[in-house]
Amino acid sequence: MKIKQGLKKNKERLSFMKNKRVLITGGLGFIGSNLACRCLELGANVTIFDCLDPHSGGNLYNIHDIRDSVELVLSDILNFDEVSRHIINKDILFNCSASTSHPFSMKEPWIDLEVNCKGVINLLEATRRFNKQIKFVHVGTSTQLGKLHFKPADENHPEFPTDIYSANKSVSEKYALIYGNAYNIPVTVIRFSNVFGPRASIHSSDFTFVNYFIGLALQDREITVYGKGVQLRNVIYVEDCISALIKASESNRSEGEVFFVAGDQHYSVAEIANMIVKYIGSGKVKFVEWPMDRKVTEIGDAVISNEKMKKILAWKPQYGFAQGLVKTRTFFKKHLGEYLR
Repeated sequence: MKIKQGLKKNKERLSFMKNKRVLITGGLGFIGSNLACRCLELGANVTIFDCLDPHSGGNLYNIHDIRDSVELVLSDILNFDEVSRHIINKDILFNCSASTSHPFSMKEPWIDLEVNCKGVINLLEATRRFNKQIKFVHVGTSTQLGKLHFKPADENHPEFPTDIYSANKSVSEKYALIYGNAYNIPVTVIRFSNVFGPRASIHSSDFTFVNYFIGLALQDREITVYGKGVQLRNVIYVEDCISALIKASESNRSEGEVFFVAGDQHYSVAEIANMIVKYIGSGKVKFVEWPMDRKVTEIGDAVISNEKMKKILAWKPQYGFAQGLVKTRTFFKKHLGEYLR
């Protein structure tokens, strides 16, 4: 009986996405490209919209195996006319576009503001004017909470971000919810926490620290941990994030809602580093003093609850940290040269 029910659910998901016209902004990035692959598998017609901003982690190689199956638009979400032209007649918009570097946002706040706020307004305003029926799924981040007032933090936790990127992501999320409420647009916000896996930017510390650690381990290089590395973090494998985005796009129960999508387990940064060495490479972990520019934005423990997502959308993570690391190693061992540029 369980097997038959599982097959029935898979057919339902396939039938929902089949022939849907899907627009993925930031579709050459880590999450966006994995999402594009999954949408194609489910039968959707996929348009990827991306400008390959070096501060956002996009990589054309991310779609090398599906390039002939998607429409690729090399353009910027700051270009309102281009955004508008490609929102028309789409059924689902996954907004994975962002300037994603925390340190860069502190050095160049105006650029971060342009992309993460004005760019999102462009998407929302184009939706309001030309396609209010589109399902608008916006990607947020757990870092917008800042230092936690209670643990585990849920979707009602207050937000006091400690860096410009996180502040602008917080604001852009509110823009999305305002437009959804004011103009009856079906908007959902999905906040991610320390996503890792294939197609990630592993070459720079400007992106998610877990993926940078993975990149170092793949090269048998030393992993540097600031302080004692005792602060706790959620980690989540990218395929679990993609399943959450798909579920959000399918369900009317997600409209107007914010969901944390995070792993069930929490690990210290030191534990994360050591597990990456164990499962990814043969490097070692070194502990050093905090650099001042990183210390001022550090938030301490980030213990996030995923209970709302589980309850309302019947989602749960399928991959443990070790399992995800093994799958990640397998991917990058085959394609490493394309991700160290």
